[in-house]
Amino acid sequence: MDSPRAVAVTGSSGLVGSALCDAFATDGVRVLRLVRSRSAADGTDAVFWKPSSGEIDAAALEGVDLVFHLGGKGIADDRWTPAVKDLIRSSRVDSTRLLAQTLAGLSDKPRTLVTASAIGYYGDRGDTPLDESASPGRGFLARTCVDWEDAGAPAWEAGLRVVQTRIGMVLSKRGGALAKMLPVFRKGMGAVLGSGDQVVSWIALPDLIRVLRFVGDVESINGAVNAVAPGAVTNREFTKKLGEKLGKPTFLPAPTFALKMAMGEMAEEVLLSSARVVPRKLSEAGFDFECPTLGVALDRVLGQGG
Repeated sequence: MDSPRAVAVTGSSGLVGSALCDAFATDGVRVLRLVRSRSAADGTDAVFWKPSSGEIDAAALEGVDLVFHLGGKGIADDRWTPAVKDLIRSSRVDSTRLLAQTLAGLSDKPRTLVTASAIGYYGDRGDTPLDESASPGRGFLARTCVDWEDAGAPAWEAGLRVVQTRIGMVLSKRGGALAKMLPVFRKGMGAVLGSGDQVVSWIALPDLIRVLRFVGDVESINGAVNAVAPGAVTNREFTKKLGEKLGKPTFLPAPTFALKMAMGEMAEEVLLSSARVVPRKLSEAGFDFECPTLGVALDRVLGQGG
């Protein structure tokens, strides 16, 4: 596949979006960033959109080869009040629908739309291996992910190839869950969460950027793709390994009841939920992970490149 002439990216100021934009720009690909400020969109490589009011500069997207939709409110930024849950859902579902409808109506359509989804799609499934054919789970995150993925229907109905990347916990020292853990672990206060038996399916940020570009290029890939490394671990194993890499003890427990009291429903679905997710489609397509195991991934992301 030839290198794209131009790509458009939502969520371009976030952890994943900014890294993806930088990777494309380094390779000389023109990057259009969708932004929510009209003043910020005055530049030639910024496109205004405001999903909450259904506004988008459709004309600016004519002729773009690939579109990556990575925006959405962080699921662990705030306690899950009804208002926060509504915002988490709408920031994903409504924005995806607006973007898919807009791309479907263009004269010079992109060939591919790659959207973010999450392994929250599978819910709490214990130690059962879950590839892309597995059914959705239960709970708020699972319902949100189902609607999130379904919102892209206008694009594939118009003939675009649509890929939904079900992303696991992204490992990076620059943001996300790991960045929040590091100050705690460096103080020697890293703790096993709950029983510690819950399976954590993760991916190193450098590999995730490679996955996004890979699925954007490989025309045979369609639909859901599990964007996780093959080396899922339990929370106990994750905690121990991170402590070892930082040279800090990790003997403090964080009991289930305390987590639920502090964080409510979010603790159950984010911290205590278990899903052993398998990247079957990526493996079958020949994708080669640079960070297939947790030890290698932590070495990479805690060093210069993560």
